[in-house]
Amino acid sequence: MNVSDIKRIAVVGAGDMGHGIGEVAAMSGYKVNLYDIKQEFVDKGLGKIKESLAKQVSKQKMSQADMDAIMGRISGFTVMKEAVKDADYVIEAAPEILDLKLKIFKELDEVAPKHTILASNTSNMSITKMGEATGRPDKVVGVHFFNPPAMMLLVEVIRGKTSDETMNVSRDLVLKWKNFRGTMVPVMVEKDTPGFIFNRLGAPVGMYLGYLLDKGMVVPEAVDAKMRTMGVPMGPYETMDYTGLDINLHGAEYFAKMLSPDFAPGGWLKKMNEAGTLGKKTGKGIFEWPGGARPTIDMSKADPNFDPMDLICIQVNEGTKLIEDKVAKDAAEIDKAMVNGGGAPFGPFALAKGMGWAKVAEKCSDIAKKTGIKWFEPTEMLKKGNITI
Repeated sequence: MNVSDIKRIAVVGAGDMGHGIGEVAAMSGYKVNLYDIKQEFVDKGLGKIKESLAKQVSKQKMSQADMDAIMGRISGFTVMKEAVKDADYVIEAAPEILDLKLKIFKELDEVAPKHTILASNTSNMSITKMGEATGRPDKVVGVHFFNPPAMMLLVEVIRGKTSDETMNVSRDLVLKWKNFRGTMVPVMVEKDTPGFIFNRLGAPVGMYLGYLLDKGMVVPEAVDAKMRTMGVPMGPYETMDYTGLDINLHGAEYFAKMLSPDFAPGGWLKKMNEAGTLGKKTGKGIFEWPGGARPTIDMSKADPNFDPMDLICIQVNEGTKLIEDKVAKDAAEIDKAMVNGGGAPFGPFALAKGMGWAKVAEKCSDIAKKTGIKWFEPTEMLKKGNITI
């Protein structure tokens, strides 16, 4: 199959990610079949797409005719077989429950045409296992969009038991897609691993920030203010609130199970979840979110003792693990993921290069000693400075 053979996209799941992916596919000229288990869910997803496009029209960034054309390319379905019978590419965007995804992939394999590529938008779960639930593992791939798809450029293309053809077609498809910010950016994840690239580099940073909070060593607002002085659009603690402290808890538990017990969630995170203060979605988390509006961060409170390079060095160290394990081909691919997924002007390797890799390794070693967490110990690649960027 070539990317030119793809005419119709089916999206399984009309929730926040699903309808966002459907919106971007339709904006890029594809016919879209949007499926969910109930008509009310489909209608809600279609309504959200219409609302999103209407905002662009009101800002005079899109014509009404263009909006009508985009909406005209999207059809809603509540019967899986009908939704995928004429699809060339299917993207599953169901809740992050592995058993549910395996069930969906088994059904998709039975009802989708034999040539159809089956993709998952999972942010963490095994593409390999999803492929094994089908009779076409070579045509099963991860395409991890970031929230919201209509604004975020990064798409991780993840290999399970995926063929080179499916990986290449998926990469080329992403390159043909445009959202409100520009052309989507594919990053190739060559090995199925927990967290893939972007979330994997974020996991040890979250572990470190959680440790500091548990030990009473930082004030979240002060850390976020300091990070924003570096040009980061949203500080790390605010980001935790934004994504949801329940999501952060589940992520920490997943990494603890799949990678190392070091990732086990700390007491503060468990307490916040028990109290139901989950961040933006509940109006309160680490910060207050009045009416869902972003918290006010007082930049004058920036912590003079917090070194943002600690987080960068942790990310670089984690990135070298992915390169050593052949998950990512090189540091440049990792930086591309981090820039386009998080909005920072530079990736961690580009930021840390000027320090010298020996100093980066030394800082990671110091963090490991300070926290007693072995995961932060520098890799052999980092210690040897065998990094090209």
